[in-house]
Amino acid sequence: MGVLNLTPDSFSDGGKWLGKTAAVEHALGMQDAGADIIDVGGESTRPGAEPVSAQQELDRVIPVIESISPQLSVPVSIDTSKPEVMRAAITAGAGMINDVYALRRQDALQTAAELAVPVCLMHMLGHPGMMQNDPVYDDVLAEVSDFLLTRAQVCEVHGVSRNNIVLDPGFGFGKTLQDNITLFRALPDLVSSGYPLLVGVSRKAMIGQLTGKGIEHRLAGSITAAALASRMGAAIVRVHDVAETRDALKVASAL
Repeated sequence: MGVLNLTPDSFSDGGKWLGKTAAVEHALGMQDAGADIIDVGGESTRPGAEPVSAQQELDRVIPVIESISPQLSVPVSIDTSKPEVMRAAITAGAGMINDVYALRRQDALQTAAELAVPVCLMHMLGHPGMMQNDPVYDDVLAEVSDFLLTRAQVCEVHGVSRNNIVLDPGFGFGKTLQDNITLFRALPDLVSSGYPLLVGVSRKAMIGQLTGKGIEHRLAGSITAAALASRMGAAIVRVHDVAETRDALKVASAL
């Protein structure tokens, strides 16, 4: 899954793809580099991020989705938690919903069930504005796993097909470095739930904490984590650096 952030304030590439022409070129470039899904987002969810209105988000993502969908041979995912953005994005040509709130916002679950597209449910402790303010768990693996499985069951009860559910443990979303390490080492346990697992650690703070590198120098660490996640059973790795990650996955698989 290649990341296409249409935001001025995302932690890694905020502001790089704000123009529609640049965004379309980047989406097509990620497809050519080997992306299987293009994940389009119009609201930053980095730690401390301020929320944006639904109209701001729509203004950012809908023109781009309308432009790229006919030109891509791979599906587009909409990274949003707002029901109105979900509906508009699917109408514009997106085919998947990636929700950091796991469809917990008002009307989001009903909307996703009606749209009948694949959904990714992510675990997050709190909300982006405060999620990294001293997160504490008694047992991070048990709590994250219980949350994800409960949300999946709730979604199924409300009409979302089991075959349309992907789970994401939410690395960096209300977790300390040790929490992230614990969850990563337990990826096979999370995979054993039977739902496809998405792992997104590309360029995140955990990579910086492990390597001592700034965002612009986290490529090697991000690729290593993606290759490990794939070998540990992740069905989708969400990355900024598609070409390099694709090469790593090819080599890791062959060897």
